[in-house]
Amino acid sequence: MPELPEVETVRDGLDRLVVGAVVRDVEVFRDYSVRRHDGGPGSFRDQLVGRRLSAAVRRGKFLWLPLGSGVDDDAPAAALLAHLGMSGQLLVRGAGVAPGRDGAAPDDEWRHPHLRVRLHLAGAPSGARYLDFVDQRTFGHLSVQDLVPDGDTTAPPGAPAGYGSDLPVLPAPVAHIARDLLDPSLDLDALVRRVRRRRTQIKRALLDQTVVSGVGNIYADEALWRAQVHWGRPTDRLPAAQVRRVLESAAAVMREALAQGGTSFDDLYVNVNGQSGYFERSLAVYGRENEPCRRCGTLVRRDAFMNRSSFSCPVCQPRPRGLR
Repeated sequence: MPELPEVETVRDGLDRLVVGAVVRDVEVFRDYSVRRHDGGPGSFRDQLVGRRLSAAVRRGKFLWLPLGSGVDDDAPAAALLAHLGMSGQLLVRGAGVAPGRDGAAPDDEWRHPHLRVRLHLAGAPSGARYLDFVDQRTFGHLSVQDLVPDGDTTAPPGAPAGYGSDLPVLPAPVAHIARDLLDPSLDLDALVRRVRRRRTQIKRALLDQTVVSGVGNIYADEALWRAQVHWGRPTDRLPAAQVRRVLESAAAVMREALAQGGTSFDDLYVNVNGQSGYFERSLAVYGRENEPCRRCGTLVRRDAFMNRSSFSCPVCQPRPRGLR
């Protein structure tokens, strides 16, 4: 599943290419892709047509576009919420801003074989004509959701609820999601205390989106390797300085990944122009079982973890006592 750097790469592209556009029509090619929208495809279309995409906002792995009236600058009360799932992509098309079939010259009328939803746009600053939701595995979804006040306590009251907007509101389904490590309003000291109050393993805390959002399996392993902390260390026994080092390492690795367009193991994780990121080449431990640790040369090990895998260095990240 895309993690924060991959979603931020998409958000940045939407901010540059479609914010300010008005939705003039909506086509839903697969009803399942709007399953989280109350009222079904007809209501989804009705609530978008004529609305202005006033911003592109992200919190953790969630992305939304607040909807203006298209007439004045009243504060948006709703937003188009996108969750990319395993393979969802938001692709901007038209006016030469995205490649056509097989990377050929742009073809405004060509439709991706996994196109699920298409928004027809007018007045986009880039001249874009369409915003396409493409999803091969159909785990992602779009919906129009009410905006509600942010109740997170790791930021001052009234702080922006997501990156990309000054509004202290967010879509209702995102209200339980914690702030992420790249959020300028995040109180890191408060987050350290929140993590240490948990009675769990440090990697489980990193992956818990109600504790801190945006970190997934890839960047959790990379952060723990940088901080030289084993994934199974209990959070309530870790010193505050060590928890802070893990969180700062996670923020650093995600910033580096973001500078390289994120991590793309295949053509599923792409930006709005259909281009893949290349941070995969810089990974220190994730996916590198039996390859030498980039710090000490010991072979990287892989452990089973929550129906997935966890990669670490046996020397740099010693296993805590009692952990099998």
